[in-house]
Amino acid sequence: MHPTSLPSRGGIGDFGPAAYQFVDSLAAARQGLWQVLPLGPLGYGNSPYSSSSAFAGNPLLINLERLARYGWIDQDKISHLAPESDPVAYGRVFATKMPLLFEAGRGFVASASASARERFDRFCWENAWWLDDFVLFDALRARHKLASWNEWPTELAHREASALDQARKELADDLKVRSALQFAFYEQWQALRQYAAEKKIRVVGDVAIFVNYDSADVWMRRDLFRLNENLESEVVSGVPPDFFSKTGQRWGNPLYRWDVMKAQGYEWWIQRLRWATRNFDYIRLDHFRGFDQFWEIPAGDPTAINGRWVDGPRDDLFLKLREALGGLPFFAEDLGYITPEVHALRERLQIPGMAVLQFGFGDEGAHMYLPHRAAGKVIYTGTHDNDTTLGWFASGAADHERRNAECYLGRSEDGIHWAFIRAAQNSVADFALIPMQDALGLGSEARMNTPSLDDGNWSWRLAPRQFTAELSAKLAQLAEVTDRLPQPFPVPPQENFAA
Repeated sequence: MHPTSLPSRGGIGDFGPAAYQFVDSLAAARQGLWQVLPLGPLGYGNSPYSSSSAFAGNPLLINLERLARYGWIDQDKISHLAPESDPVAYGRVFATKMPLLFEAGRGFVASASASARERFDRFCWENAWWLDDFVLFDALRARHKLASWNEWPTELAHREASALDQARKELADDLKVRSALQFAFYEQWQALRQYAAEKKIRVVGDVAIFVNYDSADVWMRRDLFRLNENLESEVVSGVPPDFFSKTGQRWGNPLYRWDVMKAQGYEWWIQRLRWATRNFDYIRLDHFRGFDQFWEIPAGDPTAINGRWVDGPRDDLFLKLREALGGLPFFAEDLGYITPEVHALRERLQIPGMAVLQFGFGDEGAHMYLPHRAAGKVIYTGTHDNDTTLGWFASGAADHERRNAECYLGRSEDGIHWAFIRAAQNSVADFALIPMQDALGLGSEARMNTPSLDDGNWSWRLAPRQFTAELSAKLAQLAEVTDRLPQPFPVPPQENFAA
């Protein structure tokens, strides 16, 4: 469950009291993992996978109540924020919450205590390698009314030193506030992670293989991306035509210059994933296939038809990552049509793959997703891109899939979703992860994302007290009898978080 789905005040879930209550409920349910989606600033379609930075945090996840407690903003300024659990209305949330966050940031910059300022200064110094350029990008993007960076004045788009220096002078106060918000995000997230660790709950993060064109990452490191002399993408990402789409999928992300990255010792990837390991205990690598081969589409083409497969970095990247990070705390999103070469790469690296139960009841080739074949994998009933299990069984599954599911699972008096949950927990998979909507037995109205839709996604929210003690007890008993109880692990040292 993504933090935006929490029943926090202000129209969107965040790192406040509701998050701590959710962790308490997970602990009562004797769960050992909490998986989230990417936590970066939102871009196109409000998707967590469409971010303006691979390193920065989404300010909307900052909890204003905690900021008020630490003196960033007066409590009465946020008293009108109702404790609502309606679906996230992103336009309204941006219009109401962001001004309050900026007011809190200005309050911190003007009157932070000496100890809080010391922590802030240390955060800025330690993270200057991404923070300084990100907040400048963010401020310039706001100044230019959210226009893509290649539409800015030429000297800024090309990052001419004199133009950047002048922008930093003109925007100095704004940059401090934006830095303060990143500090608040990091402090609140680390405090929540620490609380989860004390409850023996590890956090699973998510790293997308590609980044947005309109991002601080591409603007900062144009040398790492396939851009032409006009700073436009030469080629873009996607997947080829298949059974589901005659024209394929044109995602539109710029593609990497893997040769340049290799020559630089994959420094950017090492920085990116080292940062991820500071924020998560395990990391799901999205679109793992792209590390073996990726679909390269001419940027001018409106569809993915004329793309071609191009070799990715394969083992070379991951051997450098293992050397730099001391291990590979990843598992691979290896769903869809995956070649033997991709499976071989994952197995050589000893990175677990994924098994999704909803995919397992088709023809014989689909049986690789079933519980008895999930050894060394991470099994799910469904993912954020699937319908809920109840919704899928009611209207998304073919007749033969329903028959196969009932044959394999048997009939379940407490619903097909519980049959799926028990099958996942009873499986031979290393980890079993259940979308919150399936644990609650919700239908299609609670679906998190429909990939073919451009609008209306990422809005589902948990209602207050919906995660009941009865549900916790049922999950706890299942965790115990399936030997999936959480195990203790080292808890980060206690810190005096200032936000």
